[in-house]
Amino acid sequence: MATAGRSMIYSSLLFSVILSLLQMYKGKFASSELMTIVGGLICAFLFLLMLTFIGNYQELSGMKTGWGAVILAEIVSLIVASTVHRVCITTCFLFSAVFLYEVDKIYGMILAKSDSKARRY
Repeated sequence: MATAGRSMIYSSLLFSVILSLLQMYKGKFASSELMTIVGGLICAFLFLLMLTFIGNYQELSGMKTGWGAVILAEIVSLIVASTVHRVCITTCFLFSAVFLYEVDKIYGMILAKSDSKARRY
């Protein structure tokens, strides 16, 4: 199981690599409609990586993670999407909302599973 520190480092490294590649190929992503949608999807992955980084940083600092982390990660990913293409902003926001819903659903399942294990003993 990855610790919060390792996860924070891995997410920041992946964020940096994906951001660099996205900026290198932003002309390609702005060239067609399909590629602008793919650019928005990649920016939504950047949202997940930034959210992971902020959440792990707050966990290591002893703070509680809340909606502030989500809003900050969304703002950063939308700013990155705006450097690629205007349509990437919209698709990034929509994909990020779907990813956030899925992450919340997975977290709820993990939390329910850990509660059931705690009650058993």
